[in-house]
Amino acid sequence: MKSRFKLGQFAGIGVYAHWSLVVAFAGVFLWMLWQSRSVTMAIDALVLTIALFSCVVLHEFGHALTARRFGIPTLHITMYPIGGIALLARMPHAPRQELLIAIAGPAVNLAIAALLFVLVLLRGHTLAFGLIVIDAAGEVAMLSTLMSLNMLLFAFNLVPAFPMDGGRVLRAALATRWSYANATRVASYVGQAIAVLFAVAAVFPNPVMPGFNPVLLFVALFIFSAAREEAAFVLRAQQPSV
Repeated sequence: MKSRFKLGQFAGIGVYAHWSLVVAFAGVFLWMLWQSRSVTMAIDALVLTIALFSCVVLHEFGHALTARRFGIPTLHITMYPIGGIALLARMPHAPRQELLIAIAGPAVNLAIAALLFVLVLLRGHTLAFGLIVIDAAGEVAMLSTLMSLNMLLFAFNLVPAFPMDGGRVLRAALATRWSYANATRVASYVGQAIAVLFAVAAVFPNPVMPGFNPVLLFVALFIFSAAREEAAFVLRAQQPSV
């Protein structure tokens, strides 16, 4: 069985979905159906999830099309339950290029949130913020919820936890003064430290999250592992061949 399948192509870049994304979508539908006992609510949750991942695809195209401006092609974009990955053919040579490529993705989410903000006002809806915004009729307010989620994506992706976008921005800033290898090493350490803080917040009760949060714990483990692996890959590539 293939691990991924093609969703489409735009600007010469293929967009793929890993099979686990389909499982995640089905899980969202079934979980909401079990929680609400309402097919309508389950469909709303599925539509909202698909819309959110469409925004993530646009986020990845922000990276890909900005990289193209610097002569760096994108091999493909692949979507996973934890987000998307735009696989560049090579890393940018200049710190400024990496900074602009990294920040382009979150900038797309901010632009989407701004557009949805205008649409909410034009349609006369009550402006509200939250992971799930419920309107006066007790239904999910799709536009306000999607606006809030894009703002969350913007903020979360700029957390300086390498190899997330914010971590790449940090590395690019450090690389203007230090060597690329040292900048990568420091950005990796910062990312791992933030991952530990996320794990502590996920496991131990605190004012923000009074209970155990398995999603945040998974994110923390992913960031910690990815920061170590990518830093090791970059540092190996920097070593002269013998």
